[in-house]
Amino acid sequence: MKALRWHGTHDLSVDTVDDPQILDPNDCIIKTSLTAICGSDLHLFDGYIPSMEDGDILGHEFMGEVVEVGGAVQNVKKGDRVVVPFPIACGHCHYCNRDEHSLCDTSNPNKDMQAAAYGFGAAGIFGYSHMMGGFAGGQAEYVRVPYADVGPLKVPDSLTDEQVLFLTDIYPTGYQAAVNCDIQEGDVVAVWGCGPVGLFAQISAAMMGAQVIAIDRFPERLRMAEQFAGSTTIHYEDEDVFAKLEEVNDGRGPNACIDAVGLEAHGTGITGVAQKVEQEVRLQTDRGSALIEAIQSCGKGGTVSIPGVYGGVVNHFNIGAAFGKGLTFKMGQTHVQRYIKDLLGHIEAGDLDPSYIITHKAPLEKGPELYETFRDKEDDCVKVVLDPSWDADREVEVRTEKVDAD
Repeated sequence: MKALRWHGTHDLSVDTVDDPQILDPNDCIIKTSLTAICGSDLHLFDGYIPSMEDGDILGHEFMGEVVEVGGAVQNVKKGDRVVVPFPIACGHCHYCNRDEHSLCDTSNPNKDMQAAAYGFGAAGIFGYSHMMGGFAGGQAEYVRVPYADVGPLKVPDSLTDEQVLFLTDIYPTGYQAAVNCDIQEGDVVAVWGCGPVGLFAQISAAMMGAQVIAIDRFPERLRMAEQFAGSTTIHYEDEDVFAKLEEVNDGRGPNACIDAVGLEAHGTGITGVAQKVEQEVRLQTDRGSALIEAIQSCGKGGTVSIPGVYGGVVNHFNIGAAFGKGLTFKMGQTHVQRYIKDLLGHIEAGDLDPSYIITHKAPLEKGPELYETFRDKEDDCVKVVLDPSWDADREVEVRTEKVDAD
């Protein structure tokens, strides 16, 4: 089969590799119909997540058709069209029983490796380093899915693949970020980042009754925030974010702030330069510009929700501001299995069309070049979807009319 593989920092290729096999009676094999490049995949591409190995297959946002099932699998069968949550969960450990599937105690065979860095190990993740289990990812023609009775969800024929693909990760991730804010009708929620997760956090918060303010520097992403989520926007290079947010709620600031950027955040001024330099020379592993700004901007007694991925250490973290204002922090990988059925219901009801955010669609073979396009925000790129069935020579389908200037 064809698979997109990591060979080192900024070194990806689509190669021919062996097809996956059933290794456990609880496994199934998926023939991938669509797979996406996630913002957190860029952390692998840029070399910020440890324990990657030459030849690892990337990708954790994928869906497709079940083509083989292990002898113990009961909930899916051959021929089912399914979406697959990115965290791998056993369904019966202490954390799975609490619907905290991304904290699963069982699914990560390398949890001791993760525990060495974090104190405890959590769930395995498709295509996201050996510290996260070493599982082959979904940017491939076929994928082995462990614990097939817990993860894959059959989707209705009435919805297209593009409409349901993002149930695998970014829609539930944005939704959980909003849930973590404990939103009350009329609350003001500020969201750093108008990439895919930020957009789903914004629309979720708005559906919960919040007034949403979105912060970014790319005009096409700010326009999409306005059009897709109905957000008020701030271009952080043109306006003083703290000064603008200080005005809301009669001068009390936002009720909650969401950092949907994560460890490669771009900052402004001296602090932004320091963050970048310190990461490059490994005085810190993560750039926390968005997080630091969110802490400073959040109103007293508010919540800082963090769906943006962090992998290690952030300098200049103002714990004094968080303590002084009595802030609550909520963060972590998404418990996709907890939310996926309800969010499918929102799509079926027509509350939103997740496919709206797709700006680039291409064959799998063009994945390596589109990693660069996505990372560098070229060509008004907001979200890349790859179709392994498309001929390798087929041109990239660009859908940027929705973010073009009026």
